Amino acid sequence: MNFDESEPQSVREERFAAERAESRAARKAASLDLWGAHVGAVIVTIAVVLLSWYGKLVALGIVSGIFMLWFAAALAWAYADGDHGRHALQRAYNITFGWGNGV
Repeated sequence: MNFDESEPQSVREERFAAERAESRAARKAASLDLWGAHVGAVIVTIAVVLLSWYGKLVALGIVSGIFMLWFAAALAWAYADGDHGRHALQRAYNITFGWGNGV
């Protein structure tokens, strides 16, 4: 976003809105790399299975609840950003479990 002090505020707001719409369209059109999200989901699934296997029900509820709330917040954010349907679910999944890229 370029900033020119000599242009009127209304022109600047229109230009910023157009730039935001352009970046939003590019973000929606881009395909998501979900490999890291799949790795993160597998790690969380293994952790949840191990917690349930050893009978740590309180820890199981806490871990499951945290990831469920994180996914719900990410889905709400993607929906508010204008995504709907499958792409919104993929973005929320990638936001929640995408940390698997670092593993």
